[in-house]
Amino acid sequence: MNDSNQTSAPGGPGAPGEKRHLFDDPRNVKRAIYALFAVCGISLLLDFVIHRHVDHPWEAMFGFYCAYGFVACVILVLVATEMRKFLMRKEDYYDD
Repeated sequence: MNDSNQTSAPGGPGAPGEKRHLFDDPRNVKRAIYALFAVCGISLLLDFVIHRHVDHPWEAMFGFYCAYGFVACVILVLVATEMRKFLMRKEDYYDD
């Protein structure tokens, strides 16, 4: 994907005089994602080195806390998606 071929809409992030933020540049977004993957990989590798005092036998499995965190995050997103259905208000809710 070549970022130089992308054009911005009038008044968008590329408008003259508009302040640019850190994540307006797609390269910075990719850097942040790579940094996140690196931190996740390092924490998974540290599972070999760090001794944990566990209360339950399944906590001693390799990568348990990584898998637990991932599953919890997925469940959180799915529950929030379902909650949106009954918490959502019309666009003009506050205009009345």
